[in-house]
Amino acid sequence: MNKRVIGKTGIESSVLGLGCMRLPIIGEDASKIDEPKAIEMIRYAIDNGVNYIDTAYPYHGGMSESIVGKALADGYREKVTLITKSPGWLIETQDDFFKFLDEQLEKLQTDTIDIYLLHALGKERWEMYKKIDVFSAIEHAKAMGKIKHIGFSFHDEFDVFKEIVDGYDWELCMLQLNFMDMEEQAGMRGLEYASDEGLPVIVMEPLKGGMLASPSDDIHALWQSYPEKRSAVEWALRYVAHFENVKVVLSGMSSLEQIRENIDIADKLEVGNLSADALALVESVKNAYKSKIQVPCTQCKYCVPCPHGVEIPRVFTAFNRAHIFNMHEVVKEQYHANFSKEAKADQCVACGECEPKCPQRIEIIKMLRVVSEAFKMVESRD
Repeated sequence: MNKRVIGKTGIESSVLGLGCMRLPIIGEDASKIDEPKAIEMIRYAIDNGVNYIDTAYPYHGGMSESIVGKALADGYREKVTLITKSPGWLIETQDDFFKFLDEQLEKLQTDTIDIYLLHALGKERWEMYKKIDVFSAIEHAKAMGKIKHIGFSFHDEFDVFKEIVDGYDWELCMLQLNFMDMEEQAGMRGLEYASDEGLPVIVMEPLKGGMLASPSDDIHALWQSYPEKRSAVEWALRYVAHFENVKVVLSGMSSLEQIRENIDIADKLEVGNLSADALALVESVKNAYKSKIQVPCTQCKYCVPCPHGVEIPRVFTAFNRAHIFNMHEVVKEQYHANFSKEAKADQCVACGECEPKCPQRIEIIKMLRVVSEAFKMVESRD
């Protein structure tokens, strides 16, 4: 599998990384991970060349780290670079920083974390971390051997990204990048600034939360117009891997089939792998998609749980699917059949708790009203 060196960390990583945010689950509860399947998936990926394993404190309702820890038993820990993230929204003091770090080490069944990221940094969390002088805590954790390398993942605007990059001697950063989002958040400007500063980039959401993996017929036809036939997944992964300063493309795979597909693609993820004609086609597909997507939700699930039970990411996924695949009536029927009353968009009371948590800055309340109206059942008149 193709490998790239992650800057001054010196870590030689597989260009394809496994994100443990969308592991297989039992039923609809994300915290109920199908443990045997998840462990099989993680170990299969490692056995086939993936050596970058990424998790975080809140993934799968707090259960992802524990499953990763179990998967890395029996000699697998020594084969990988292990990444997790500090839950900044729960931290108010340096003691909190160490409390959660120690809990994560225990869940992961390891003495040290290879790469520790400050999770989902934006302006507010950055100010909090500066206030408590998290940097001295980081240096102490490094000196104790609990973490080896430090970076941050990011969800905010470019000016905030630049401030954070300039604020500490980071070893890497993680950005949301895909061919649909190069003008969103830090975006292409962030990628270029990080490159100029010698800061390697790990890419998350290369498939935009899976939204780019299963295109509608018209977009599939666009992809198929290219002389070399490639799946939509391959196009999306190739695009972000095209850039030299992207060191790892992180994919949140949820089945063994997806892992096999992505591993097959990984050997093609080389710097500069797309020709000018290929890049022009990506731009055409991007414009076609932009005319369809109604809500730019990536299923990160930071907005849930909703105090009133609305399953916001699921609602937006259904709404987007109806538009992207031109299946409004079918999806509408599925929505009313598969969502409980409490989970539906019309249960939103506009309390506002969700919107500040959304990395995409979605006007969630407004869009829930739109979905509620679009999926309203017409009463029969007998």
